[in-house]
Amino acid sequence: MSHHPSEGYSQSYAEARQKFLTACEQAGLDVEHHVHPLLGRDGETLSMDVCRHGPRDAARVLMISSACHGVEGYAGSGIQVALLHDAAWLQAVRDSGVAVLYIHGLNPYGFSWWRRVTQENVDLNRNFHDFSRPLPDNPAYAELHALLLPREWPPTPEVEQAIAAYLAERGVAAFQSAVSQGQHSHEDGLYYGGRNPTWSHQTLRAVLQDHLRHTQELAWIDLHTGLGPRGHGERIFASRYEPAELARARAWWGPQVTSVDEGSSSSARLTGTLWPVVFDGRPELRYTGIALEFGTLPLLDVFQALRAEQWLENHPEAPPEQARQIKRQLRDAFYVDADDWKAQLVAQGREAALQALQGLQGRPGTAP
Repeated sequence: MSHHPSEGYSQSYAEARQKFLTACEQAGLDVEHHVHPLLGRDGETLSMDVCRHGPRDAARVLMISSACHGVEGYAGSGIQVALLHDAAWLQAVRDSGVAVLYIHGLNPYGFSWWRRVTQENVDLNRNFHDFSRPLPDNPAYAELHALLLPREWPPTPEVEQAIAAYLAERGVAAFQSAVSQGQHSHEDGLYYGGRNPTWSHQTLRAVLQDHLRHTQELAWIDLHTGLGPRGHGERIFASRYEPAELARARAWWGPQVTSVDEGSSSSARLTGTLWPVVFDGRPELRYTGIALEFGTLPLLDVFQALRAEQWLENHPEAPPEQARQIKRQLRDAFYVDADDWKAQLVAQGREAALQALQGLQGRPGTAP
């Protein structure tokens, strides 16, 4: 059956979940459901759904995950569904001996409700801390919080002028770092890392403990949107910053793999990222990972959409028409509803997945 790249994408979480479950079923694969305690926007069940293709005791595993940041799941789900409908990809997996673990909807709540964060208002990719220890401090965020989320929306000219002055004085990189690295001081703020592990954090940890017990070598492609040029998939190194680890990632995915530690990535340095969870109780694991980050709109437009949506969350009394417009603005900042963009994502997602498969087989750089 031919499957056009754009057919795997959806307009709601419920539709995306159904397409994923159907694709798994058509591929002859079972799915396990980790049901969320809350319901979705349309009253639907929310779930972190996990589909495994390959032996339970496989020593080599590739994980492909979507919706770490809720609303970004529209893109990630589309890529996962396209792969599950791709006969050549499924055959390559069968031939490889590698098990592929598709994790659909790391943050199903945000996926359904068009939020980037979890029901706790937590950015899941800032939530992986040892909460028994002091949490990282981000005084630069505290300095900006009242400007980022003013009392009224749209912001007054005075507020926007103050942000413009900050940008002019400190630069975009300093602003991006202050706002997005993660903060634990303002639970109604942006990029809040939380004070406890979220449901999504705990559930992912349980999934990995179950599925990685026999794994000796792991690759992880975590699918994201919202940074970089439209439709371009930046391969951001997501592992320990050691020369051998980075060299292996570049041998698999190409010299264009960027690194936050080197300053070559469009992302700021973040606190509480999720990938180190793979080493939990498994320090000997050989791990190679990237965040595959697809561009949508210019950086400051994305920030503006995030500010508006967080303001709306903090002001539920906002008029319904304004609320609808803000929600649409947020989804558009993380999901470009255009066939060319969707096709670019599927092509790049497929390429990265095949490269990971080759790398896990010890054959990096060979043509799929």
